[in-house]
Order: sequence, then C-alpha cells, then structure tokens
Amino acid sequence: MNLRRDVFQAIADPTRRAILLLLATQSMTAGAIAANFDTARPTVSKHLQILTACELLEQEQQGREVYYHLNAAKMKEIADFIEPFRKVWDDRFNKLEQVMKSYKAKK
Repeated sequence: MNLRRDVFQAIADPTRRAILLLLATQSMTAGAIAANFDTARPTVSKHLQILTACELLEQEQQGREVYYHLNAAKMKEIADFIEPFRKVWDDRFNKLEQVMKSYKAKK
C-alpha cells in the first residue's frame, strides 16, 4: 500500500524545515545534509524520505552519489495555497495594531 504523505505534516517538523532551508540554495548529498545535524544519519535519511515522498525534494543521481534538491514547483504550489491565509492574518494584525494605537492615543 502506497500512502501519500501530507505535505503540511512533513513541513511541521523543525528538522525537515531546516533541511529545506539547507537545500534552498544548493543541491546536497544525504551525507552532506546529515553533517549539519546532531542526529544519526538514518534519522536524516528518514526525513529525506518523507520530504521526497511529499514531492518537496527531488533526487538526482550523479555517478555514485544521489543529490537532493528542492522541487520549486511543489514549493510554489504550497506558497500559493498559503497566500490567501497570510493576507487574512496580515489584515487582522493591521486592524489590531490600529485599535491598539487608538487606545494608546486616548490615554
């Protein structure tokens, strides 16, 4: 049975978010990624497996090495989904700021 992982559950983990940030600027091997963490390599490999299953990362074979890099199209898809929510919360925080400023002005 091939269960598809939830992308938002995947990015909820701080280690996986850190991996995505590492790969934002360059492709890296699993070993190079693991060198940035104080956890066992199999743990990092599991995180890479989850991110790959969610299509956030893509693998590219170069000789004997496998390089991981961001799937920019999938990242944009997530950003596009989140954008309307960000706008709603920005509007709410701006209104709250206006209320607080008017309250301070009345004091």
